[in-house]
Amino acid sequence: MNGIPVLHAEGDSIARAWENSLVALFESGCDLPTEYDRPGDPPSKDATMILTVRDPLSEPMIHRDLPGGFEDLEEYVLEVCDGIKDHLVRDPNDGGDTRWEYTYHERLFRYAAPTLAPVDQIESLAFQLANRPHTRRAQAVTWKVWDDAACYDPPCLQSVWCRITRERDRPVLSMNVRFRSNDAYKAAFMNVFALVRLQKRIAERVSEHLRGETVGVGRYCHVADSYHIYGKDLAEFRARFLGALEKRTFEERTVRYEDVRPIMDGARRAILQKAKNMGRKR
Repeated sequence: MNGIPVLHAEGDSIARAWENSLVALFESGCDLPTEYDRPGDPPSKDATMILTVRDPLSEPMIHRDLPGGFEDLEEYVLEVCDGIKDHLVRDPNDGGDTRWEYTYHERLFRYAAPTLAPVDQIESLAFQLANRPHTRRAQAVTWKVWDDAACYDPPCLQSVWCRITRERDRPVLSMNVRFRSNDAYKAAFMNVFALVRLQKRIAERVSEHLRGETVGVGRYCHVADSYHIYGKDLAEFRARFLGALEKRTFEERTVRYEDVRPIMDGARRAILQKAKNMGRKR
């Protein structure tokens, strides 16, 4: 290919689609350096990836090679969907405030521009879809061109776009997301899992607006301009991830969300307290 490869991966479940995307990336991605390489690091594996999950709520949803544990996954879901860490976003008017530049929840649910009141983009797109299911304008963005071009750590997630179609006489909500940069091995699974949970909430919110018709969850499409495995992680990836493909069945490499949901739900109180304790300015 002339330039960065464009790769496609899909699967019925989140776990299968993510696993297939990593295999495709390792086999067909190109070798590129990154801005974060240390001396002696090998180049990363990189590609533009289009990852499609045909049935996002189907089991098994969780891959055992996720970065962290089940409690960490639930913490990230609460961060993206409920904004439990929005209080960690720095005050732009305080030069001494060194907290986070953003959270995805803050950008999606309270997008703020210098001359406008904060906008709940998710509520706006849900309302649009309830009134015009076929609209092509139901999207939410994160990028702030006046800040993020010069930001040290700008958002990787760029946009969320939704549309409703009728399948077997039932409305379903499909969702596209776009990342400018995505750590395929150490972050993408958690990104996809949390955003599918957000997709489900959007479908439920549209259903509430419709008052009488339940909107189902349709396919999920994850587009990453740079989908990469960092060079420093390649040895671990070969030994751990690819090694598991050879030694274990797909069922042994994955777990049903419903089977570990009690663990994740039970961790919420501690997660919320942990997030609250992170609230002090540094």
